[in-house]
Amino acid sequence: MNEQNKIENNPIDTAELSKAMTNIAERSQRIVSDFLARQAGGGAFAGFGDPLHIGDAFLEMTGKLMADPAKLVEAQIGLWQDYLHLWQVTTRRMLGESAEPVAEPDKGDRRFKDDMWQDNEVFDFIKQSYLLTARWVQGVVHNVEGLDDHTAKKVDFYTRQFVDALAPSNFVATNPEVLRSTIESGGENLLKGLNHLLEDLERGKGKLSIRMTDLDAFKIGENIATTPGKVVYQNDLIQLVQYNPTTETVAKAPLMIIPPWINKYYILDLRPKNSFIRFAVEQGHTVFVLSWVNPGPELAAKSFEDYMVEGPLAALEQIEKATGERRVNVIGYCLGGTLLASTLAYMTAHGDDRVISATYFTTMTDFAEAGELSVFIDEAQLQFLEEKMREKGYLDGAEMANTFNMLRANDLIWSFVVNNYLLGKEPFPFDLLYWNSDSTRMPATMHSFYLRKMYQENLLVVPGGITLKGTPIDLRTIKVPSYLISTREDHIAPWKSTYAATQLYSGPIRFVLSASGHIAGIVNPPEAHKYCYWTNSRKPKDPEAWLGKAEQFDGSWWPDWQKWISKFAGGEVPARTPGDGGLKAIEDAPGSYVKAKLS
Repeated sequence: MNEQNKIENNPIDTAELSKAMTNIAERSQRIVSDFLARQAGGGAFAGFGDPLHIGDAFLEMTGKLMADPAKLVEAQIGLWQDYLHLWQVTTRRMLGESAEPVAEPDKGDRRFKDDMWQDNEVFDFIKQSYLLTARWVQGVVHNVEGLDDHTAKKVDFYTRQFVDALAPSNFVATNPEVLRSTIESGGENLLKGLNHLLEDLERGKGKLSIRMTDLDAFKIGENIATTPGKVVYQNDLIQLVQYNPTTETVAKAPLMIIPPWINKYYILDLRPKNSFIRFAVEQGHTVFVLSWVNPGPELAAKSFEDYMVEGPLAALEQIEKATGERRVNVIGYCLGGTLLASTLAYMTAHGDDRVISATYFTTMTDFAEAGELSVFIDEAQLQFLEEKMREKGYLDGAEMANTFNMLRANDLIWSFVVNNYLLGKEPFPFDLLYWNSDSTRMPATMHSFYLRKMYQENLLVVPGGITLKGTPIDLRTIKVPSYLISTREDHIAPWKSTYAATQLYSGPIRFVLSASGHIAGIVNPPEAHKYCYWTNSRKPKDPEAWLGKAEQFDGSWWPDWQKWISKFAGGEVPARTPGDGGLKAIEDAPGSYVKAKLS
């Protein structure tokens, strides 16, 4: 069936189309008017300035580039030679000959998965032209000499954002899957896509808030975050959740989990099949989890020190009341692990030995090589961010989410632009993406301290560089046994940066590297039979040397951790039921703090 027949067999109902377009026009006008009114009243980007000084970075790069015109000419000649080769290859294909491609997408690049990108000579030419140009642009920018390291990373990062945005898969006329859908549906996909776009603008109050999953498919406490338990304590910053036992006896030492407050804790309790919390309970641990509050302006003055005092220190005290046990095994995830290390150094300085062992999930303590997140950390950007936080008392969760999404723009932005707006499809219900969309805020005082003292100045690894509650922090004094699990493709906490902690702590350390990324490498239950992990009992200073001698194992690292943590169980005792100890149950898990949504 040719394209003309497809169109004729799918006639457009002009009355319905007119009605729909009228509705869309009315909604569009209202949204744009509201958006312009907000801009007129001022705001973060009022005046169309460049608060992040991206333009300055590119201006400096351009100056350095033009200072060596011979190198630029050489690069341009190389590009034209590649184009000439591509034209020759395409011509041969059009004449029915076979020819090897000049440029191919990287492994795992799903933008060009449709068969037409390979089978059709025109779309294959468009794809390869884009790949050649994109790689040329990024190569020229990357190889500019004379830029300081931060400016170079900034230019590289935003060049990639620009290149990704211009991919032919992001446009109707150059995406074969979208063109096919448009012909077959008589344009209905674009109409639905426009509706999706307007809905996302409405939900974002004028800012584009891309829906990554079916937001109505999940409800916290019903089909996500469902491991049974009780909230047994709460203060301004945390609810302490204790989970129901599933074994007759449990480890004498309780297990406390400190999740990051950048996201909600139920990443470790998505659904029964992939819940680390449920796994830990089934292994015979009495599990306690800190569920952080989603702060508003009333908590603007809460500091990193407050998070330590009202978080892990308060929880340790309450766990002793609940179980009668003074000593506890502790897990910290990402920022929760950074807090755990800080707290342990503080406790060591005060002779406090309540922590038996420490487990760190994808945790950075040395921020010297902080990966692409460091692109957002310089004085101009921090001042801009702090001004925004002063206005509200917190950093809006959506802004934090957008930052993380930019690190994987093709997967977390452009794939949804194509699916939702060009193909007009509903996003697939996916628990992980629901969690990713469930943003949290950061109190202004705490977040400014964290970004400046750790990311910008890297003072946590400096003995005495940071002071908490009047106590200088020295990570070298931490002597408790430590289990460090990092992930090889982590774009938030690069594994080579997390490995640096093996050279800091004084106690025995087991470093384990999992395949995959910051989330999938951690939330990897044994039943999934996915990925692999590496171990090496030696800890050379060079992480690549560690990996070169590491032994690879198939599947999840969870059983390896359980084998390690069992050495610190302290024997067995009868299972403990939440509310039966010295703390009474306040409400059912997962509690009310985690259910709070951004308005």
